[in-house]
Amino acid sequence: MALADTLAAGWYGSGRLPWWCGPLAALYGVVVRLRRAGYRHGWLRSERLPAPVIVVGNLTAGGAGKTPLTLALVEALRARGRHPGVVSRGYGGRQRGPRLLGDAPDPADVGDEPCLIRAAGVPVAVGHDRPAAARLLLDAGCDVVVADDGLQHYRLARDVEICVIDGARRFGNGRLLPRGPLREPLDRLHTVDFRVCNGGDPAAGEVPMRLKGGRAVSLVDDRERPLADFAGRRVHAVAGIGHPRRFFESLRALGVDVVEHAFPDHHAYAPADLDFGDGLPVLMTAKDAVKCRAFARDGWWSVPVRAVLPDDFFDAVCQRLGGRR
Repeated sequence: MALADTLAAGWYGSGRLPWWCGPLAALYGVVVRLRRAGYRHGWLRSERLPAPVIVVGNLTAGGAGKTPLTLALVEALRARGRHPGVVSRGYGGRQRGPRLLGDAPDPADVGDEPCLIRAAGVPVAVGHDRPAAARLLLDAGCDVVVADDGLQHYRLARDVEICVIDGARRFGNGRLLPRGPLREPLDRLHTVDFRVCNGGDPAAGEVPMRLKGGRAVSLVDDRERPLADFAGRRVHAVAGIGHPRRFFESLRALGVDVVEHAFPDHHAYAPADLDFGDGLPVLMTAKDAVKCRAFARDGWWSVPVRAVLPDDFFDAVCQRLGGRR
């Protein structure tokens, strides 16, 4: 069993964790608390931009639905007269310095999630120095910056913090990395402005969110067909995301006979990874599709989703921004 699988089994199930997880988690906790104290007391400096910043992030390692929420937030801001752009570290890409993405960025350079967001027609900037990358968005005419996966990146000062929670897995065993899935202690939840629950049963004070799909898009020619067309058929399902099982179960809920192929989050695909040799359709997440399009074959389909949330949530987020422009 791979280390990632061993850790996940210990975090979310009854698996046994390696002995060294305890000491490393204790050391990690000290570092996290010292870093937070450094920013809180001004020993470390946050950079405030001349435009409002909304941070979308989570407390756990792996995916929770941040990117679909980011896209929904951008759409809602546009509907309310704003001009948002998205800043990202560009995890999984080679790019280090700040860069404003063009129309056809390479996922190997800038990461898969920035490419997915850019494909939706959203201005995107990446870079390890996120304040510098965000300034490129302002120079391009954006008046709101949305930071995708930026909850722990305190160098970028923020006006609104949104924490996304996996409604199925929640916080696992509630312990810090690597003894558990937490990037920060659970008391961090008390300091964010909004808590969004993706699926499952939201707890008190959490905003419900669900992911809605229903269509498949060909990687070869962008033609679309209803996802229901695959009901009763056997397919290969590919997911290199933080929680692949969510994707597999969403297909099974539609009656699709799924052959599971789970890859590590942000996996860099090669053609051989998807050479299953039987001619069955291949369904994959939109995040995986941006990395497979360059060598796609007929019969490979992307399954995009969009985040659905109450309108009053977006109204409340905009209210927190106030008149800041």
